[in-house]
Amino acid sequence: MDQEFFREYAEIEDRHWWFRGRRAIFSRLLARFQGRPGLRFLDIGFGTGAMLTFLARYGSVIGMEMSAEAIRFARIRCDQPMIRGDVSRVPLRPGSVDLVTAFDILEHVDDDAGALAELARVCRTGGHVLLTVPAFQFLWGNQDVISHHRRRYTLDQFRARVEGAGFRVVTLTYFNALLFPVVASIRLARRLRRAPSGEIKSDFTMTKPGVMNDLLTRIFAAEGALLTRWRLPVGVSVVCLAERVGK
Repeated sequence: MDQEFFREYAEIEDRHWWFRGRRAIFSRLLARFQGRPGLRFLDIGFGTGAMLTFLARYGSVIGMEMSAEAIRFARIRCDQPMIRGDVSRVPLRPGSVDLVTAFDILEHVDDDAGALAELARVCRTGGHVLLTVPAFQFLWGNQDVISHHRRRYTLDQFRARVEGAGFRVVTLTYFNALLFPVVASIRLARRLRRAPSGEIKSDFTMTKPGVMNDLLTRIFAAEGALLTRWRLPVGVSVVCLAERVGK
């Protein structure tokens, strides 16, 4: 991947409604960590670094990425420490972090249960993980193909994976629920309307900066006030905050 790709993706991370709304939701879920000194966070798969800057509000954060090119680019954007590693083999000591974040990472891994066990290894007892994955296999679409996903999840499937790794679920819900009917309709329509050979476009190309992008940001961000109180019945994604329990 060249520098132009990372510049384009960094712009998407900064401006696109999906990323902006998601960060607003994470702010709600991370409020419990606000003002607690000495916390150490690990963010896995930080992309171009936007999440490292965001998480630095709550604690001392270290980023981990598989791509050396991504690390080189992210160092232009932020000054948080970064390491190269794989979610299945995290190069940190057992129990060395207070919070592990992995946003849309586990769906890429063949052995997601093994990856969650590795997150449990590096998370201290009483520490937490904050995770997101895509929801519902029937929503499989272009973005899954482009992103090389292995699967999408239901709440029950993801709860079983998380608890099996040694975590106690604190919050587990679907999200991106308000826009779920629109997203589901688009993806199902695309499946019925066969695209020309080789024509696969990312969902992120559908919305440009502007009034519509800002409106979608506000709609998506509004879910933060809902999912901290209730479990949403449907959504395009799953979010989970879970606590590491003792052995």
